[in-house]
Amino acid sequence: MNHPLISVSRRWALGLCVAAALPAWASGEPIVIGQVAPMTGPQGVTGRAMNAGAKLYFDSINAKGGVRGRPITLVTRDDAQNPVETVRLTKELIASSAPVAMISTVGTANLEALVKDGILAQRKVSMVGAVSGAASVAQADGMHVVKASYHDEVARLFTQLNQLGIKNVGLVYQDDGLGKDVLKGAEEAARKTGIELTAKTAYARNTIAVETSVSDMLKAKPQVVLLGATTAAAVEFVKQYNTAGGTATLYGMSIIDTEALLKALGPKGARGYAFSVVLPLAQETNRPVVREYLALRQASKDPNLSARSIEGYIAAKALVKALEGISNPTAATVTSALDSARSIDVGGYVLDFTQKNRTGSQYVDFAMFGADGKIVH
Repeated sequence: MNHPLISVSRRWALGLCVAAALPAWASGEPIVIGQVAPMTGPQGVTGRAMNAGAKLYFDSINAKGGVRGRPITLVTRDDAQNPVETVRLTKELIASSAPVAMISTVGTANLEALVKDGILAQRKVSMVGAVSGAASVAQADGMHVVKASYHDEVARLFTQLNQLGIKNVGLVYQDDGLGKDVLKGAEEAARKTGIELTAKTAYARNTIAVETSVSDMLKAKPQVVLLGATTAAAVEFVKQYNTAGGTATLYGMSIIDTEALLKALGPKGARGYAFSVVLPLAQETNRPVVREYLALRQASKDPNLSARSIEGYIAAKALVKALEGISNPTAATVTSALDSARSIDVGGYVLDFTQKNRTGSQYVDFAMFGADGKIVH
């Protein structure tokens, strides 16, 4: 009970002092997560999908009262997938908003630029859900990838193709760090399995200039063409290759947004297109994470939610699970928690961030578009 001799103004002042003395975790101050990713440009579809997936989960947590009573604020900047901008905007965001972690930056070259600059290591800020399966990213301190590596994908594919008696494979790859990592993985897998890479052809980064690649594959006539490409370039390759009468089975890497590809090509144009599966598919409702993701997605009106969004969702959930075990999260304490996280179960999909030089998961499977655009898994 307030003493009658204490004035209202004094009680107000005392209240201010108490509030000022409260630590962030007790005062309900927001937990800031940063994201620098392409919201525009050739890879805008991927950046927006990752952002939408992460936001979907963070919003669901905020609706339940946040993490230990603190809401999560996602601060986003658009780098248009320009590595120079990625570094500049990440530095700016860290300086202005002091995020406890970053999430879902897109692109091998962009993530490599952050590693080279050193800003994340200097400030002890971790990157959760780094959107690249390249070895250069997986091996970097503080980079936590929530899916299998590109080398894991290619090795599994070549092993399966070898078992099926397929011996000739062509590779189309983007001429940058992403594509060269896929190329290296393909060459290693070819040596181990005895498969011949009958043609290797690159196209310019962040373009859809795949005409030469189409011509090269038509001339080489491999049994399978592996696409180490981004979504827009993959769509264009499939269109041109099929129109020109190409007969090889087309396999796309996981970086290609299958939902966007199906929408662009239509069920008829996409039929027979095979692809790597490194994250739970929508039909895998035996996994709790898929059920909860689908329920939230159905209730959402966000047009940017796509097949790729579950990657951002899983990254956000993994980060929140780490935050839930920290009483007063800072960039340093979150980094420490993530580095020691051996088994983060996000709902039937388990991540291990303690393995140096490895991604958080090594799960790889394959699927294909069948009749009417249905996924055969």
